[in-house]
Amino acid sequence: MDLSMSDVRLARGLAKIREIHGEAGIEVLKSLEAASPELARFTVEFAFGDVYRGGALTTQQQQIATIAALVVLGHAQPQLRVHIRGALNVGCTRAQVMQVIVQMAVYGGFPAALNAAFTAKSLFDELDRES
Repeated sequence: MDLSMSDVRLARGLAKIREIHGEAGIEVLKSLEAASPELARFTVEFAFGDVYRGGALTTQQQQIATIAALVVLGHAQPQLRVHIRGALNVGCTRAQVMQVIVQMAVYGGFPAALNAAFTAKSLFDELDRES
């Protein structure tokens, strides 16, 4: 049986979510699916199945770029927190994450960078308590 292109994209996206976010990412996806199955599928197929598919950037570089974009947006703290954790999961360091946040103060403004720094610090503290 041939898989449809949508099924291939879905499988590829789920695998990428697991690579970056582990089973916690799947749990977030299930919550989103309960709210909007269509948005959940688009997220998996397009964002993770197509965009995160790879190419010129490594998974670490993709996470750094995602963190930078979320910092500059300035209003996506829950998503920023998830992607900071994802960046750490794929081998980025806390210092790299904080450097990206500092650099984004130039482009997104100090309020956005301050909020991001507090989000990162809160996550780092939580991870320290868990270990």
